[in-house]
Amino acid sequence: MRVISGSARGLRLDSPDGQDTRPTLDNVKEAIFSMLFDRVGDSDVLDLFAGSGALGIEALSRGACSCVFADKSIKSVAIVKNNIAKARMKERSKVLKADFKAALAFCADKGLKFDIIFLDPPYDAGFMDEALTLIRDGALLGKNGVIVAEFDSKAPLDIQNYKLIKDKRYGRVCINILEAQ
Repeated sequence: MRVISGSARGLRLDSPDGQDTRPTLDNVKEAIFSMLFDRVGDSDVLDLFAGSGALGIEALSRGACSCVFADKSIKSVAIVKNNIAKARMKERSKVLKADFKAALAFCADKGLKFDIIFLDPPYDAGFMDEALTLIRDGALLGKNGVIVAEFDSKAPLDIQNYKLIKDKRYGRVCINILEAQ
């Protein structure tokens, strides 16, 4: 797994061992950032269910102003911090060791608004719908902000009160880009 483009291009990132995380494949990551082409520069990003932090680090490498990384796994948090340090992006990063509910509550309490929210929960955990609701209820999307939702094609996404902007499929992996209605 590597950073594809930008200031940290080519940097190899560490990822947690085991079956608990599922790093976004480079071809899917490239497709995501192609869909976001003009939204990344000068954006504020939330990488929820961060795993290795690859999506948030890719956004920072491509010109995002800041990224909040959140994961409940202490192992993942340590790897995210290490990857951020390797990419020399500590000053633009905040790492939260928290489950998605606590992380979203923290961001809402702080009045944070995001231009891009990466939402890539474990496929079988059933967290996607609740996360979408909490993002909406916490008013976490900034004006013209988007959610990049990655999910298994076997578990269709209920987009609730969001507008679907883009919908792509890569094998079993589906990517939806959503904005608030």
